[in-house]
Amino acid sequence: MIYKLERSQFFKCDLEEAWAFFTDPNNLATITPDTLNFKVLDTFDKPEIYEGMIINYHVTPLLGVRLSWKTRIMEVVPHVSFIDNQEKGPYKLWRHKHEFFAEDGGVRVKDTVQYAMPFGILGAVAHKVIVKKKLREIFDYRQDTLEKILNNPKYD
Repeated sequence: MIYKLERSQFFKCDLEEAWAFFTDPNNLATITPDTLNFKVLDTFDKPEIYEGMIINYHVTPLLGVRLSWKTRIMEVVPHVSFIDNQEKGPYKLWRHKHEFFAEDGGVRVKDTVQYAMPFGILGAVAHKVIVKKKLREIFDYRQDTLEKILNNPKYD
């Protein structure tokens, strides 16, 4: 089964600033809860994503078990959207689309994540009992952190 998670958030900054923040892989750890022990393993000459870019990291989502995660940037439409897919990691499928919409007074960023669990019925049970709630918590943290960073008073 493929699950879907959608979030939308408005920022009082310009499209350029939002795009620059979201497309810098060095910012991933900033918007990820400390409890996940998220660590980007790569260093980047240019801090902006591009099609075909690979990002490797470690994450500890549950019970102290550290997992390797490999993401590939599949599509980039500058200042409009980008898509990253998990190539290696805890999910059977992970596809995350980030979309950017200029609006009066700022920019709206929409996240759409399509994901599937491994391990058949066991994965479905894990999703219902643990994963769905955990993903909500991660995206809640991300939303709160982004609010502090991109809705900076300098734009009021």
